[in-house]
Amino acid sequence: MNRPSQPLRLMLTGGGTGGHLFPAIATAQALRQRFPSTEVLFLGTGRRIDRGSLAGAGFRARTIHCQGLKGKGAVARIKALLLLPLALLEALWQILCFRPQLVVGVGGYVTGPVMVAARLLGRPTLIHEQNSVPGLANRKLGRLVDRICVSLPASVGYFPADKTRLTGNPVRQEILALARETKTRDCQETTLLVLGGSLGAHRVNELVVEAIKLLPLEQRAAVHLIHQTGPTDEAVVVRAYDRLGVSADVQGFFSDMAAIYARADLVVSRAGATTLAELAILGIPALLIPYPYAADNHQERNGRYYVDGGGALMFREQSLSGKRLAEELARLLADPACRERMRKGMKGLGLPGAADEIVKVCLELLA
Repeated sequence: MNRPSQPLRLMLTGGGTGGHLFPAIATAQALRQRFPSTEVLFLGTGRRIDRGSLAGAGFRARTIHCQGLKGKGAVARIKALLLLPLALLEALWQILCFRPQLVVGVGGYVTGPVMVAARLLGRPTLIHEQNSVPGLANRKLGRLVDRICVSLPASVGYFPADKTRLTGNPVRQEILALARETKTRDCQETTLLVLGGSLGAHRVNELVVEAIKLLPLEQRAAVHLIHQTGPTDEAVVVRAYDRLGVSADVQGFFSDMAAIYARADLVVSRAGATTLAELAILGIPALLIPYPYAADNHQERNGRYYVDGGGALMFREQSLSGKRLAEELARLLADPACRERMRKGMKGLGLPGAADEIVKVCLELLA
């Protein structure tokens, strides 16, 4: 497609977690690289993580009144249903005001009314599904939208084959830039990164603290921890590591993930699709503890793809103890050759061109 005579106008919608937001940001960044004058408006929920991430990316944002349905009690579900007509009207108004040439949804309950509004107004529509099992909104929208891009082979079969593309999960420009750098490793110290998602994971925090306590003293002294705890557990984890005399950087949330990943040799993490895509691009081996209450158990199915590819190990939270985690960490910390095999396996699963592939689909729609 030739460079358009007027600036492209792209509307993004979705969010509520970093896993939904970051692929949207990566896609918009890739489109702006191709067409620098592209105007981007994000239509979302107004949650704090949405506002912070979008502000950092320099994108404008608007909000509509919308709530989720799945996994809610009867009262919350009724309230969410009553809000849907309002959300649809607000989405129609925002589309009429912004006049986007393309509307892209990345999942989350807010995607539904926005994409319906876009179709009613005749705008080209595309959704991106990050997980192996599509969320409720994207499953319903699959029949309605013009194109569907998916991250993992397992999710292809959930959508109409004639308009579904396997593109991979786009990651932000700073992650791609880091992947192109040559990493030098300090043989005297191994850095263990602990991630529980953008909001943290209480049980993962407990398991890791207990496991570090049970590590042999010489391994404990040779490991440095970077631990994203979520806001609730930050102080507790800091005190625990202080008592153990462990070298650790602990924060509720790290905003500059590229700088954090640059230091990581091994990761203990949930199995969110975007985190896994970033780890694969960077070739960081992982020990995965999927969130057991994720919708349709999609985190375990996400993780299985990377385990089968040799880049990760995976344990169910319900059957994992601090002692078992300590044994696995001790084995991996003592075996650099094993970590290197896992690094290569993880790297082989990365798709650094995912954002560009989605941009190609966008340009097809615009053409």
